[in-house]
Amino acid sequence: MLQTDIDRVRTADIPPQGMIINGQWQASRSEEVLDVISPIDGRTFTTIPRGTKADVEAAVASARQSFETGAWRNMPLMARKAILLKWADLIEADTLALTVLGVRDNGTEIGMAEKAEAGSAIRTIRYYAEAIDKIYGEVAPTADSHLGMILREPVGVVAAIVPWNFPLMIGAWKLAPSLAVGNSVVLKPAETASLSLLRLVHLAHEAGLPEGVLNVVTGTGDVVGDALSASMDVDILAFTGSGRVGGLILQNAGRSNCKRCYLELGGKSPNVVFADALDMEQAADATIGGIFRNAGQVCVAGSRLLVEESAKAEFVEMLNDRVATFRTGDPLRIDTQAGAINNAGQLEQIEQHVETAVSQGAELLAGGHRLHQETGGFYFAPTILDQVAPESSVFRNEVFGPVLSVTGFSDEMEAASLANSTDYGLAAAVFTRDLGRAHRMVRSIKAGVVHVNCYGGPDITVPLTGMKQSGNGSDKSLHALDKFVDLKTAWIAL
Repeated sequence: MLQTDIDRVRTADIPPQGMIINGQWQASRSEEVLDVISPIDGRTFTTIPRGTKADVEAAVASARQSFETGAWRNMPLMARKAILLKWADLIEADTLALTVLGVRDNGTEIGMAEKAEAGSAIRTIRYYAEAIDKIYGEVAPTADSHLGMILREPVGVVAAIVPWNFPLMIGAWKLAPSLAVGNSVVLKPAETASLSLLRLVHLAHEAGLPEGVLNVVTGTGDVVGDALSASMDVDILAFTGSGRVGGLILQNAGRSNCKRCYLELGGKSPNVVFADALDMEQAADATIGGIFRNAGQVCVAGSRLLVEESAKAEFVEMLNDRVATFRTGDPLRIDTQAGAINNAGQLEQIEQHVETAVSQGAELLAGGHRLHQETGGFYFAPTILDQVAPESSVFRNEVFGPVLSVTGFSDEMEAASLANSTDYGLAAAVFTRDLGRAHRMVRSIKAGVVHVNCYGGPDITVPLTGMKQSGNGSDKSLHALDKFVDLKTAWIAL
């Protein structure tokens, strides 16, 4: 992707968007819209429908009808597979326009967006398409008088609620496996990052997905998300977002049809650096990338640096040297290392987190302030807070911004204790040359993914699973298919 290509499409006019229900673009029944404000410059550049409960009911009814008539779930597996593969091909052909559109909408730097958004969606859809005809049922070890078969069947209507930080990547994690096994879906994108997912679903219909199988309702969480989680006709809800909203979803599910809910609720991931790390320079690079990519708006961001006291001063100096030359700015420039904060409200929250941390005794080593205010956009400097106490709020609470807290430890036992001393358990990292220590730390840390001598990089072949208040269920890998199927036993007398 060249800068000249990006510049050619970055200012394209985007007409007002519509929801997609039963394969058709539609306005909201209320005819109200939401402004789409670009975090690059703070300006409105299009609108999306402000969905209502009636819109949700129409989308769910469309999904239910498509499921019951069986146009998708009863389609021969090879035909279903071919449509998903064609969908991935269409996304690949549209990568430039799709990526630039998404960056204008959510602010992720273009270099990351190309790989982690469109690129990830392509790989994910192809992965689950190829899995369609390779997942078998089971035959139980019964007596000769009976045959016991265990079948996997699609559940029905899936609601998928996707956040604004990586809409295509996380959207594909939910859409591809649920569609691969034959479900119908209602998708709710984040109100501040809907455009790329609307385009993605349009491409799915162009690939041949039957009408009604994949529907999109745009709008606010307190209306659209609430209606989906309370719907009596949604069988499964898959959500990525905050713990507060996850709790509301569970309440609605319990008050309605007790639908199965799979929740990925963020993290406060520890990045543990021992003095015997294989390569301190590489560990410093990984630490910078692990917290400052996408301006820290990453569920698995390594936002807590736990570093052995004997190496702490030198390691923090390495980080400061890197932050001094770190480029935060226009996310549509290919030399930008971190783009914009997604929205003005999130920018204010990040600022408040830093102010509170300093008031609680943290030492501000770098950043801590807004950048490029003259542009009208939403930018925050990469920030390092040292001397962060384990009882402080910035140590325990997710900031979801480019803010790294630094805490020292004296030995392996203290490192593990500090790593586990939050309510979250999504990700972690350990840097050490001691193989035994690495294995002990992997066992000790309560997190769904533990990186060793790296931060980031796990691909679609392995699951991302939340522990503690980071959620439940798995995104990615073949294990994700389990969320979207029912097991049925056939017990046959012979």
